[in-house]
Parts: sequence; C-alpha cells; structure tokens
Amino acid sequence: MSASSGEVQMRERDILRVALVSLAGSTIEWYDFFVYGTAAALVFGKLFFPEATPLIGTLAAFATFSVGFLARPLGGVVFGHFGDRIGRKKALVTALFMMGISTTLVGVMPTYATIGVAAPIILVVLRFVQGLAVGGQWGGAVLIATEYAPREKRGFYGSFAQQGVPVAVIVSNTVFLILAAVLAPEQFAAWGWRIPFLLSVFLIGIGFYAQVRLEETPAFQHVQEAGAETQRSPILEALRTYPKEIALAAGAFIAINATFYIFIAYIISYGTQILELPKSTILIGVLVSAVASIISLTVSSMVSDRIGRRKVYMSGAALLGLWAFPFWWLVDTKSGFLIALALVVGQIFLSMMYGPQAAFYSELFTARLRYSGASLGYQIGAVFGGAFAPLISAALYAAFKSSAPIAIYMVVICAITFVSVYLLSETYQTDVDDAKQSTGAGESSVGARGTALD
Repeated sequence: MSASSGEVQMRERDILRVALVSLAGSTIEWYDFFVYGTAAALVFGKLFFPEATPLIGTLAAFATFSVGFLARPLGGVVFGHFGDRIGRKKALVTALFMMGISTTLVGVMPTYATIGVAAPIILVVLRFVQGLAVGGQWGGAVLIATEYAPREKRGFYGSFAQQGVPVAVIVSNTVFLILAAVLAPEQFAAWGWRIPFLLSVFLIGIGFYAQVRLEETPAFQHVQEAGAETQRSPILEALRTYPKEIALAAGAFIAINATFYIFIAYIISYGTQILELPKSTILIGVLVSAVASIISLTVSSMVSDRIGRRKVYMSGAALLGLWAFPFWWLVDTKSGFLIALALVVGQIFLSMMYGPQAAFYSELFTARLRYSGASLGYQIGAVFGGAFAPLISAALYAAFKSSAPIAIYMVVICAITFVSVYLLSETYQTDVDDAKQSTGAGESSVGARGTALD
C-alpha cells in the first residue's frame, strides 16, 4: 500500500516537474513575443519609421507586430510535422532556441537612423522568426504537460503552459516599468528599449535544460511502440481527418487572442496617445490584470476537469462579449483605478476560455496527429484573432474617433468563439494516450458536434 502510494507521489512530482519546465519555457518564450508588442507601442514607430506621422508610425509598427502572427501557422505546420514524427520534446527545444536567438538579435540590431530602410526589413525578418518559434512552441509546451497528466487533472496541468502567458506579461511589463522609472525618455529611446530583448538569452538556458532533463511523453512513446506510422505529412493527414475540428478550434481561439492583444498591446497605444496618460498608468493596469489572469486561468482549468471544457469556455466567451462596452466606458474615464478594473475583469473572463484550452485542444485529436491538429487550430485562430487586433483597433479609432466600434468588434469575435465552441463536442473524459489500445482506430471519436456523443 505504502509502495503504491510512494509511486503515485513520485509520479505526481515528475508530472509537476514537467509542468514547471513547460511553464518556465512558455513564460520566457511569450515574454520574448510580448516585449516586441510593448516596444512597438512605445518606441518602434519613431525608431524604425521616423519619417511617418505619429499615427502612421504606430500603424506601421503594429503591422510589423502582425508579421509574427502571420508566421505562426507556418511554425505550427513545420513543428507540428516534426512533433508528430520525431517527438514533442525535440520540437519544443528547437522552438525555444529559435525564439531566444531571434529576440536577442532584435536587441542588438541598428535602427533606421543608422542603416536606413534596411532596419525595418531586418526587424520584420526577426519578427517572422519569432512567429515561427512561437507557432511551434505552444504545441510542444502544451502536449508535454497534458500528455503526462492524469485524466482527472489534465486541465490543471495543461494550464501551466497557459500560465506562461500572464506571467510573461507581468515580467515584460515590469521590466519596462523599471526602465521607465530609472531612465530618462531619451535614454530609453536611445538604448534602454534594447535591454528587455537582450534578457531573452535566458531562454537558451531553458532550452538546454529541457533537452537534457525531459523525457518524451508516454503518449508519443506508445505511438512509436504501437507502430502507428503517420503518413509523410502529418499536417495533411490531420487536415483530411479533422477538417471540422481544426476550423472550429481556430474559431474558438479568435476571441481569446484578439481581445488579449487589445488588453496588453493596443491599450498601451490608446492610453498614451489617445487619452494622453503616462505609460506607467497603463502598464500598471496591465500588470495587475495579469495577476488576476493567473488566478482565473488556474481555477477555470480545475473547474473544467470536473464539469467539462465547453461549459467553462462558452461562459467566458459570453461574459467577455457582454463586458466589451463597459470595458471601454471605464477606460475612457482616464482613471487609473477604473482602467485597471476594466482590464482585470476582462482578463478574468478571457482566462475562463484560455485556461481549459490546452487540455481541450489536446483532447480533440488522436496522439498520432495531435501536435499538428492542435497547433493548426491554435495558430490559424491567432492569425484571424491577435494578428490584426491592434491594427484593426487603431484603424477603427482613426476612422470613427470613438472606442464604440472597437467594442462592437470585440462583441463580434466573442460571438464567433461562442458558436465555434458550441459546435465542438465535450472532451474532458477522453483518453489522450489512445495508442495504448489501438493504432489509430476510432480517430473520430471526439471532435465536432454530431460526430461524437456529447
């Protein structure tokens, strides 16, 4: 009895260690991705597009920000292919190295004043590499956590990879707040903005640790042992087998991704340029809301382990849609407290979707094609969601001189996500280690409503 209990405790410790590595890698990976968004809102317009007006410069900076999102589906395709053929760990480690190197290079590159038009071109290339890396990282980090986790705690352990996002927001904005406090504006514009990018060198260390200490997930090992050979292109096979699930998974992510980047990227530009508030006021609000997000994300994931993913997910989409207009009403008061409150409530509702998402997407696909299927759904949704959200928001305000059209935009995308999740079947009791029993039979046992029992 005691030996069995000791084995369970050891297994729980192993799973927790894997989850913490997933959290650490995800945190620094997303930190790298986010510091670009903050820098785009604060300084990139002036540094890389100095001949444009402030508004056009901001739009141009956010356009380069969007390039990372356009690269994410390609990253999902490339890393999904290798993640399903050679393993989750190798794909994840490669993505971590790519992100660490590309972000560090952003920190040392010259600006427009030094090399002219070559500067924004290099910036776009490095942002593209960032997008490739984050497109591959998410699937690896999530599957490392969920494929190790027991069924009854899959949502909880899967949330560790998701927690890297708000933790990264906290770290990246804290770094910018510290720099803003200790540096004069001209110092920050001249060289201080480079420091957050140079700190990403720590991600390379996380990559080395993951390479040495992590084992491949049991689910993937069983796929290999069962001899369940995936076709030459796992991506094409996933698209043939799960077209509806991938499309609906993309729709289910649109509201999360779009509103998230409104909450952490566009709000900085809106607060400093439209409302003319100190950037520290907005950054503090973003920081406080990220703390609330961690709590909500963890709780909602645990609840989804008990009552299912869809109920929690759909509730978050509905509540966030209802919050869209009150959010902007509070922001437009210019009160630091009310802006923080608007962001906190928004992030709580958003996290009700993002928390269960890791387990939900893992459970939608069979182990042979899981990296490809989950990555495709996630990254396609990112293109139609966060890729253009700051740009669309800035364009809507420029056209109407009001935040109301942005609120309408948020309502529409929340409705898309609500319907997409409704059309997917419940998955929380699915066995993700399906290769133990078969080599792929019954692959359509979960997925879109109408193809499986609810």
